[in-house]
Amino acid sequence: MTRRGRRLTVNSLARVEGEGALRVVVEDGTVTRAELNIYEPPRFFEAFLRGRAYTEPPDITARICGICPVAYQTSACNALEQLCGIRLDAPLAALRRLLYCGEWIASHALHIYLLHLPDFLGYPDAVALAADHRDLVEHGLAVKKAGNSLLELLGGRSIHPINVRVGGFYSVPDRDRLEPIAEQLRRARDYAADTAEFAAGFEFPDLELDHDLLALTAPDGYAIEDGDLRSDTGTSFIAADFGAHVVERQVPHSTALHARLDGRRYLAGPLARYSLNSAQLSPLAREVAAATGLREQCRNPFRSILVRAVELVYALDEALRLIGDYERPARPAITARPRAGVGHGVSEAPRGVLYHRYETDDAGVVSAATVIPPTSQNQAAIEEDLRQVVEANLELDDAALTHLCELTIRNYDPCISCSAHFLDLDLVRR
Repeated sequence: MTRRGRRLTVNSLARVEGEGALRVVVEDGTVTRAELNIYEPPRFFEAFLRGRAYTEPPDITARICGICPVAYQTSACNALEQLCGIRLDAPLAALRRLLYCGEWIASHALHIYLLHLPDFLGYPDAVALAADHRDLVEHGLAVKKAGNSLLELLGGRSIHPINVRVGGFYSVPDRDRLEPIAEQLRRARDYAADTAEFAAGFEFPDLELDHDLLALTAPDGYAIEDGDLRSDTGTSFIAADFGAHVVERQVPHSTALHARLDGRRYLAGPLARYSLNSAQLSPLAREVAAATGLREQCRNPFRSILVRAVELVYALDEALRLIGDYERPARPAITARPRAGVGHGVSEAPRGVLYHRYETDDAGVVSAATVIPPTSQNQAAIEEDLRQVVEANLELDDAALTHLCELTIRNYDPCISCSAHFLDLDLVRR
């Protein structure tokens, strides 16, 4: 092929969730188009929710994702509890945070050990990685298993938990059932800290984000299961004002919507959370961050593996703290009564801010629903990063440039769907 017109194709890129294509057009050394073409059919969950009882969205929306169902359940519960005018007791709120820590642990471990590490160590997948780094992969599986154990105990099962309800849980565990999991978490915390320091030795391409950053913040810790929203430009708002600041729009090349924050491209997820809230991490997590060379902020998406590793240490540390302080709630749930109104809920899914909005009638029947997941919010930022990466590396051959594009996309751990394949890269040079 000539340098004027080139097509690079990856027919079945694994290690991300979903199906799509990337089209890049280069004219006279400038990338004039970088489009992330998500062609999966719309899934219509918001339409499914209309006409359902206010008690149903946590279970229905959990089916959107098999990797982060707790995020969907939590944002749904936050919105519906606000609508119903109830607030969780402190022990129930702590238990919900503990459940969410389980999801962060499982999801971050999956991404770091099985999806992202092979890129930096030069392997096509985790199976090949395990042949030469058996201990590393086994440690990763042990960390993920610790997260799954929390999900199974508190959620009823690790995928699409069934113990979560508006107002709390259907049942809550006795303290003695948490002790065996605490032992798993302690070992996993050591593994995660070692992995973070190991990953600090990788070579990372240079790239500094110029997107706005958006994350939840909380006064009493690193925001996970709830909080107010804040951007790095100084804008702060509550969940009820999300729609006044974040606007979605359809783009011709994707079935997924693109979102803008006050008219600007922005990024949610680990880099945004860390850059806005690193001071809220536990002492151990801050110590690990310093050992990896991370400063108070991180704007290099290729270093996101380090940020996720630090967040993994934090989630394990926080889970152990919550178990140590655990008091069995006096009741598994606060009774929620149906009423007409609008409720807004946010939480920090492993990949970023997840927003839910529900409108119900007097009988508690859902008349309107909005769900804005983090990957749709991040799509414009991913496209811009790909544009910059390609433009800065046009001297690379097809194979090297394709690999770099794949690595760039995996920085964000995009959850486009629960499929296994993602990218066809079509690169045209003119």
